[in-house]
Order: sequence, then structure tokens, then C-alpha cells
Amino acid sequence: MEVLYYTVVAACLYFTSDWILDRIEVSRGERFKNRSVVFFLIILVLAVISFGFMKYVLLTSEVAPK
Repeated sequence: MEVLYYTVVAACLYFTSDWILDRIEVSRGERFKNRSVVFFLIILVLAVISFGFMKYVLLTSEVAPK
């Protein structure tokens, strides 16, 4: 079941990163020359934060009494 959670979050991260990159480019008034690098940095930061949070939540839910 964890694989499904991570897959859904990864898909959401992809679309969220694209949206954030578009907002940055619109406010900047032009596209980045290395757009893929900026996209990678955005999705990397979001992935590290969200997957770390998911790991914490999943581990604490296994330990908690049911």
C-alpha cells in the first residue's frame, strides 16, 4: 500500500512543481534558459520534504496502538 501512496504523492509533486515553475516564470516575464534544471531543483526539494514527512507518518502509524 505504501507504493501506492508514494506514487500518488510523486504524481502530485510533478504537477505542483510544474505549476510553481510556471508561476515563477510568469512573474519573471520570461522562461528560464535551463528550465529543466530549475524544475528538477523544485521537485527535489518538495520530494525530500514530502517523502520525509510520509516516512514519519507511516512509521508512527505502525507504532501507534490500533
